[in-house]
Amino acid sequence: MAEPAADHWHPGAAYLYVLHLDGPALAWEYLRRHPDYRRDWLHRRRHPEAAQHWGLRLLEDPALDARDAHPAWFPDHNSVIQLHPDDDPPPGAVAFNFWRIPGHKQLLHDGRRLVLLSRWPGHHARLALASGLMHGMPYTYAVRAAAQPHSRCRALAEELDKLAGAAAPVAARPRPTATTLLELHTLQALDGTLAGASLRAVADVLFGSDDWHADGALRARVRRLVRRGQTLMRGDYRHLAQLPALAQGRFATRAKRP
Repeated sequence: MAEPAADHWHPGAAYLYVLHLDGPALAWEYLRRHPDYRRDWLHRRRHPEAAQHWGLRLLEDPALDARDAHPAWFPDHNSVIQLHPDDDPPPGAVAFNFWRIPGHKQLLHDGRRLVLLSRWPGHHARLALASGLMHGMPYTYAVRAAAQPHSRCRALAEELDKLAGAAAPVAARPRPTATTLLELHTLQALDGTLAGASLRAVADVLFGSDDWHADGALRARVRRLVRRGQTLMRGDYRHLAQLPALAQGRFATRAKRP
């Protein structure tokens, strides 16, 4: 894989897609920057089992950003909609129809089942299709059991509401929130330091400010962004993907999310 140019991280417009990513997609953006992950990808044929160390079913190409990559996280994020055949359907039960699912659809096999990723302006949905599900069959939604299942049920309801509203006219998009801007700046700052840029160079590119002092607020802000990006890249991306934390090894460092 060819190394990017040292100034590839300069154009802020190249990061605008980050404003529309959810937790699993953001997790991928941090993981794919990890030097050890990129090394495992290069040697994937010799070490196919390396995927489990990163919380994946299969290794994904780190050259692909979240718009094109399909990382298969294990276990699934709560936002994944599980579809199974209905073994006892009532009269008039809704039948599975692949073509009625909204958006631009992509199918992939994650090693165990088919996963459907559907995208439409400003949104996307992930659906895991059970092996026995076929077109025209009545189906059910599944939620993995848990001691406290309420968050999983709410996540399923939110995803179904999103699918139901996909046919509605596209409304004007709101201004980016502080949280989404934080992710954009964090990834851009992280790319800058991975390319060898100084903190001051990162500040110039991100904020275009001359207000730089050794003990100034701008320097402290950039240091926080870089530290946050490195911590997420080196293990805390797992929180974004709702993966269990690893107690030791190269993922031991934990980040405090602001």
